[in-house]
Parts: sequence; C-alpha cells; structure tokens
Amino acid sequence: MFAEQSKEFDPFAQAMAELSRLRQFAGPAAQFWPAFMRSTAVLCRAQQAVLALKKIPPGEAWQKLVQWSPGGPEDFVAKTFSQQLLSITERCSQEGSLVQGLNVPGTGPAKPYALAIRLELPKTQDACVAAYLLVAVTELQAQEMLMRVQLVADTPISYQLNQLSQQAQSDVAKFASTLDLMVQVNAEKRFMSAALAFCNGLATRHQCDRVSLGWHEQGFIRLQAISRTERFERNMSAVKTLEMAMEEALDQDEEIVWPPPEGSSQVTRDHEAYSREQGAKFLGSVPLRLEGEVVGAITCERHTESFGEADLKQLRMSCDQAVRRLADLKRSDRWFGARLMVSAREQIGQLIGVERTWQKVLGIVVAVAVLLVLVLRLNYRVEAKFVLHSDEVAFITAPFDGFISSVPVRVGEPVKKSQTLLSLDQDELKLEEAAATADLGRYSREAEKSRAARSLADMRISEALAEQARARLDLVQYRLQQSVLRSPFDGAVVEGEQRERLGAPVKQAEVLFRIARNEPLYVEAEVNEKDIHEVKLDAPGEIAFASQPKLKFPIRVVRIQPAAQPKEAENIFLVRCAFTTAPKTWWRPGMTGITKIEAGRRSLLWILTHRTVDYLRMLLWW
Repeated sequence: MFAEQSKEFDPFAQAMAELSRLRQFAGPAAQFWPAFMRSTAVLCRAQQAVLALKKIPPGEAWQKLVQWSPGGPEDFVAKTFSQQLLSITERCSQEGSLVQGLNVPGTGPAKPYALAIRLELPKTQDACVAAYLLVAVTELQAQEMLMRVQLVADTPISYQLNQLSQQAQSDVAKFASTLDLMVQVNAEKRFMSAALAFCNGLATRHQCDRVSLGWHEQGFIRLQAISRTERFERNMSAVKTLEMAMEEALDQDEEIVWPPPEGSSQVTRDHEAYSREQGAKFLGSVPLRLEGEVVGAITCERHTESFGEADLKQLRMSCDQAVRRLADLKRSDRWFGARLMVSAREQIGQLIGVERTWQKVLGIVVAVAVLLVLVLRLNYRVEAKFVLHSDEVAFITAPFDGFISSVPVRVGEPVKKSQTLLSLDQDELKLEEAAATADLGRYSREAEKSRAARSLADMRISEALAEQARARLDLVQYRLQQSVLRSPFDGAVVEGEQRERLGAPVKQAEVLFRIARNEPLYVEAEVNEKDIHEVKLDAPGEIAFASQPKLKFPIRVVRIQPAAQPKEAENIFLVRCAFTTAPKTWWRPGMTGITKIEAGRRSLLWILTHRTVDYLRMLLWW
C-alpha cells in the first residue's frame, strides 16, 4: 500500500519540483508556458490543459496559446470541454476562478469538471486564463484541485519578474559600459583623439578585431580613425573599399550586417567586397545620426561571431551618445577661417534651401509685419464707455406715508402718459373717508336742529365742526386720488424696481421711480484723462450698445465737460455726443455700451506702443 502511495506521489512531487524550477527559469516564454501548463495539469490530475489570452480593449477574441494533453484520441468529454472553453474563459476572466461541471450524459456521482483560474501578469492589462479538464471526479475533488492550482498560480508572475530583473541588470550593464566609453571620449579635446578613443573603446567592449570611424564630408564618407592604429594611408585600396561600405550604410540609413540574416532585403554588395578583400568574416556598420541627419558611420569587424540584434542595439546606443561630442569637436577642431566658412555655408544653406519651410515663412511674415507696423497709418479712435441719457427726467415720489399695494411696471419698460406706475393701499383712507362723511352729515343735522331751535351759539359750533369734517373729507379724497402714481409723460422707467417691495411701507417724499422721455436722447461718454487731449469738438465717432454689439450708430461730439470726475480709481471727462441719425424705437435711457471717437491718423507703431511709452516716460522721469 505504501508503494502504491509512493508511486502516486511521484508525479505530484515531480510537478512541484518543475514549478519550483520554473520560478527561476531564465529561458524564453515559448519554453516556459508549455512546461508550466504541463506541470499544473499533472498537479491537478487534468486530462487536458489550455492557456488562453485575450487582448484589451474589450471586443478582441480569445487566443489559444498553449494546449497540453497526455496524448491519445480526443473523446466526447474533451470535445465538450473544447466547445465550452470560450464561455469558461470569459466567465473566469470576470470571476477570477471557477469550477464548472460538464453536461455529459451517462455519468454518475463522479463526472467531468472544468476548472479555470485567471493568471495575473505584471505590467499588462491582458486577460490570461488557464483552463483544465478533470475526468471522473466529484465536486469536492474538483475544488481541491482548484486550490492546488491557486497555490502555484504565482509562478508566471515570478518568472516574468525574474526576466524583467535580468533584463534590467543587462540594460544597466550596457548603459554603464556606454557611460564608461563616453568618459573616455569626453576627456579628449581634439577630434582625432576622441575618434580614436571611441573606436578603441568599441573594439574592446564588443570584442572586435577592428573598428573604423568615417565622417560625412561634402557628400562622401572620409575615414577618420581606425582602432589601435595611429596612422593610415588614405589612398590605400582597403581604405577606399571601407569607405564605400560605410557609404552603403549611410545611403540606406540603417544598420548593415554581413553576412546578412536570412530574409534580409538590404543591399550589402560593398560589405561583401570588403569582406572578400580583407578577409573579415563578420561585419557590422552603424550610421551616426545627429538631429535626424546621418553625419558618419562606424564599421566593426570580427572573426569569431556575427553581430546580433543585441550587439547592434548596444552599438547604436554608444553612437547616439558619442555623436554629439564628436560633431562638436569636428566643428571646433579647425582654424578660424574654416570654422567661419562652414558656419556661413550652413546659414546660407538653411536660408535658401528647401528645409525649414515654416521657419522661413514665419520669418517673412515677421518682416512684413514689422514693415507694416513702421509704415502703415490707420485711423486712431479713442475708446470709452457711454450711457444713454434723456434731457427730460421726472422723479415720482410718495405723496404720503403708506404701504405699496401693486406695481404694474418694471424698470426698462416703456410707459404712456397717465399710465399707472404704482398704487398705495387705500383701505385706511377709505375708512377715514367714511368717518369724515359721517361726521359731516351729523354736524350738518345738528346745525339745522340748532337753527330751528333758534340756538345761535350751538348752530355756529355745529357749522364749524361740519366745516372741519368737510376739510378732513377733502384731504382724504385728495390722498385717495394721489394714492395712484401715474406717469407725467410718455417715456421709460429708468430707475425704481418696486415689485419686490409689495406691502412694504414708504415715507412721504421718498423717490420711487425715475421716468425719462424717449426723445431727445444723447450719449454721455466717459473718456479717460489719458485720452481726453485726443478728443475734439465735432469729432465723428460710433457707438455700439451692449445689447446689440453688431449694430453701429454714428455720433458727433458736441460738448466736453471742462472738469474731471473721479470714478473707479481714475479720472474721467464727460463728453456729450449727439446722434447724426434718427433714434431707434428700442433705445431706452440708461442703456450702456462702447463708443469710439475719431482722433486722426496715426502710425500702427504709435497705436501699439504709445501707452507703454507714456508709462515709461512717467516712470523714468527724474
């Protein structure tokens, strides 16, 4: 019995050992995932295992990356599992894990189950699900198998984190090597010394037999330095062939490897010729780019191994780091006349060349703009705020103390002559009127009674009281008439919003409304004291109302107030302007807007800068 348990335990132990090894696995993913699915399938005693991946955003289809089975023909249960795989993976990606029985006819308590678990991967939003097929197990056993898989579900993330760590270490080592090379290059003060140090450093770090540097001059590559070589004859056949190989990389503007990799479409004829003549078994050429332009190239030679993608990447990074320093030394390491000629040639080439079109267009636009600013003369207009006023204004006041009963008008509404503006409460006045009427009748009857009784004194007293009651009645009736406030003429309500005061008390002589006639209207402009000297009598101008800014109406200056008035932390002068056209029916006193008054022709430069110039004159005056 112990032997049987040991035999049963061996596959489980082997699977756990394999998973432990996979956590530190350093190989490619194409080897990791099949081994992981096989080990987890053995761990949970699955008859089939599938790894599915779904790209984000949603809507992408599931892709089957790995499928494992112990072999043999596919039975009905496996086909059922394959048919339901899409729904299983979709549900698992949402829930995280699941155990789902398969509907297979003719099964007892132990039946097929599908279990699935979502695998978390670092730095990715893609959904990854591992699904397994269990045959002839109970639900409790299926749950136990799911727990086994969950215990080792962190293996992929451990593998990928290990891969990222190794890649980071490799990148740091490569970058450190490049920085060490740049220290050597930057230490040199002359171009040839820096180029030789660059070639020697590349040859040492990449185990190259020889590294050559060529520079682009007047349309051709000229060999500048060869590693571990102080001098060389530029007219040698080998040098010419090497320069042609570099030009081949420069013309195609990409890295070239000889022998070319399988499926490559690069032109490598000159590299082949150089390899045949010099016996260089492996070649690699990398262009040197500066600000998007190829300024040179390097060619590396080996006899031991070919240049792979990692080598080219490292060479490219070293070239990108060193090209700026080499270009600066190449420019400065020459006599003054040569530097001046090169700089002049570059500037003239940029000016008349086809490149930098937008910069040239911008320069032309700026030149034209400056010319227009200096030469162009425009009509200068003084800008100011204005208020529309009327010559005739009436103030409607409260005739006596009372309470507001109704207000049928609002501010801004047009009113007709005798139109009701406001009504005061009349209840108390009507009671007083009734009391005064009753007293008048009573005292009149008492006077008649005294006259009939020939009582002269009582008659006089009753007549006096009757006159007093009649005077009080006349006063009450007068107040009743005055309790309704009416407009004295046709116009518009410019002040006095009283609807919010319904039922509120008012005092005698309190101003309730301000009514202005619609005609005649005039413009009162508020001109700043900085601009008042530009405004002249009879000067034309235009106004635009805030309510109708698209409409412009002509005006003419008729009067300038001689004294300034303070307003909003500045001094203003009130300038009265008259309309030169008939007024519009929608104009109302109190309307505001902007007015612009003609002040003569000025240069565009003066218009744009006179404010700043005046400010500086006041600031710097001493």
